[in-house]
Amino acid sequence: MDVNMIIFLNISIIITDGKVENESLSSSSDEAEEQDSDSGINKFSECFEQTMHIFDPNTSENKFNILSELSLDGIVDYIKDNKVTKIITMAGAGISTSAGIPDFRSPTTGLYDHLEKYNLPYPQAIFEIEFFKSNPKPFFVLTKELLPEGYKPTKSHYFIRLLHEKGLLLRHYTQNVDDLERMAGLPEEKLVEAHGTFHTGHCLDCKTMFNLDWMKSKINEDIIPICENCNKGVIKPDIVFFGEKLSERFHTLLSEDFVLAELLIIMGSSLIVQPFASLIDNVLTDCPRLLINKEKVGVESDLLKCYGISRGMNFESGRDVAWLGECDEGCQLLADKLEWGEELKTLMLEEHRRLDSDAIKRKEKADVNSD
Repeated sequence: MDVNMIIFLNISIIITDGKVENESLSSSSDEAEEQDSDSGINKFSECFEQTMHIFDPNTSENKFNILSELSLDGIVDYIKDNKVTKIITMAGAGISTSAGIPDFRSPTTGLYDHLEKYNLPYPQAIFEIEFFKSNPKPFFVLTKELLPEGYKPTKSHYFIRLLHEKGLLLRHYTQNVDDLERMAGLPEEKLVEAHGTFHTGHCLDCKTMFNLDWMKSKINEDIIPICENCNKGVIKPDIVFFGEKLSERFHTLLSEDFVLAELLIIMGSSLIVQPFASLIDNVLTDCPRLLINKEKVGVESDLLKCYGISRGMNFESGRDVAWLGECDEGCQLLADKLEWGEELKTLMLEEHRRLDSDAIKRKEKADVNSD
């Protein structure tokens, strides 16, 4: 059954004209009891409406006039006019594709279209915890392809760092596990890796921690990393597999950050995987949301809209803006309009030179040690 139909059936049972009904309470013959019941229903209704983002789209308070125009220029004016200092950025695989790392769902080029050689029951199995425990080899073969030397952060990553250096970044939430945000110099306290990271790994049996360099040395030799402490447990990188819970830090900061956000920027995400996709609805209703992506995603359901439930992006609401194209190009254009364009280009150039120099030093050190 279609998810919209399921939601429709659930909502139609309890909502009439945007209100929660309870016949057994409203039919009470005792007037005082009826008033108490009505009061309780109203409180429950208000709570339900706030939780589900239920509203009458025709009321004046729900018509937004937050941005001067629904464009990057409108976003820039909003940042400058309101002296914005609490921007949340959300990112998916689209900010890393220009570094050479494939995304998951793009037709012909996406990761899920190139997994036939691993003999999986279905593509997503390679990232399922139970499949990994029973057969970790396909995951580590794939990991060897995804973690070669030479990947460097993209202009999108450095734009996020620039937001931090300008004092405008409240937090960066990422779906990516490629470590490029860390490599770009984003401080750990500003970073929420919603789906975990390859930066560290733990033994599935004794929980001993290992770092990326150790894991990479094994993976590059086509060896499944086995714990050196207990000598039996497989070392699983600290990424979140399907079937695992997200970290406590993710949930704690989510509840603290999004109500404070003055602007939400979403970059390079399909907004399909939950619960990450639903984060866009956690900002307040007067917080503008900018999507920088190849296509419009996360658009609210027409069916839910009929019932006054606002979930997802609404590019006619007066607060949501979509800039469609490559993430790097969108970030550079936004930086140009903020008068940071040359600064962004210089930052990326200097950081890439530093990373290249560090790579040469590591290779020279490894050559010496091998001799």
